[in-house]
Amino acid sequence: MLSFFSASTRMVNSRNAISECLESALGADKSCDLVMLSASIGHDYQALVDQVRELAPGARVVGASCCGIVGKEGVSESMKDVALMAVRGKEFAVAYVDDINGRNAFEKAAELARELKAQQPGINMIHFLASGIDIANDQAIAGFESVFGPEVTIFGATSSDNMRGVVSYQMVDNTVYEHAAWAVGFADPTLKVETQATHGFMAVGEPMTVTKAEGTRIIELNGKPAWEEYTARLGLDAVTATCGDSIPVGALAEQLPTDHATEYGNPHILRVVTKRDADGAMHYATEILEGTKLWLTVRDEERIFADMDRMMTQMNERAGGLKPVAVFHADCLARGRYLFNRVMKEELVSRMQFPLSTDGVVPPWLGMYGFGEFARLGGANTYHNYTTAIYAIYRH
Repeated sequence: MLSFFSASTRMVNSRNAISECLESALGADKSCDLVMLSASIGHDYQALVDQVRELAPGARVVGASCCGIVGKEGVSESMKDVALMAVRGKEFAVAYVDDINGRNAFEKAAELARELKAQQPGINMIHFLASGIDIANDQAIAGFESVFGPEVTIFGATSSDNMRGVVSYQMVDNTVYEHAAWAVGFADPTLKVETQATHGFMAVGEPMTVTKAEGTRIIELNGKPAWEEYTARLGLDAVTATCGDSIPVGALAEQLPTDHATEYGNPHILRVVTKRDADGAMHYATEILEGTKLWLTVRDEERIFADMDRMMTQMNERAGGLKPVAVFHADCLARGRYLFNRVMKEELVSRMQFPLSTDGVVPPWLGMYGFGEFARLGGANTYHNYTTAIYAIYRH
């Protein structure tokens, strides 16, 4: 039977940060079987994994770079944040692949899935973490489902930097990667996971039409080079603007089917641009078809908070009185300090943690600000951007 323990800290020295977190999470006995890390871009990732392996030598280690963390202690978005979830128990599997991208995501995810299934045939949920730049996340989902079927819930995130869209990192055991993906399959039959995501942004103006596309690359919008048209709509200079300039203000909205929109509480799902090519093409987070209409969006802060409350109410109703034994959480980096001041950010986190707490005590919690989130929508595994996505694990 799996058990979960978490801690987070803001500390400059990477090795000391791990020591503090493991002490806080596990106490004097630091033995565990799995450690999952989220760490801001200012940390030495090699030092992080080396210290875990020194203090908990029998544990598998996986992790990712991020733009801030959320733990049971609260939220922090400095350059030196670390959060971890330690797991005791053997009912899990770990797999990883390197060099995943927008052209091979299906094959790489299927490879991950086959490796997981070979280790643990009874997997009923998968925590997936991939590079946040240049990946077809919908095809990654399809790759997992080609092995496990659509019944297995996929939850997780894509790694990020400090919103520059330059490089993000993934960690597996004693190695740090830049274009890898890892997956942890949980096979404890007493556990189940509930997932949901919400964003609270609103589409505005006339849509742009994708007039030329190839896989995840949008080559033209409205018959013009995609980056040129996109930045013009945002009021940015196409030559000097970076993805980091566009991310806070440039969420793209894609229309949802009516039934999905009702569940989502919003008629659109959002997408982020995390890379642009020299020829003016933009990298979308999923494959995209020519003819797709894309709207620009504005954040509605009142709606963000109202939608958060609605989502947490729905999750608690589905739980039927159970309280989670652990919570994994992925948040878009643009929903953190880049959109909210500290007071609002902490209130938003409080509104997601309090409903899942027991007598005011937050359960083991591992949250990160990344480039994208995986959660179910319309009963299907789905990739999201600009959302808060909660993954509550219950024992039944």
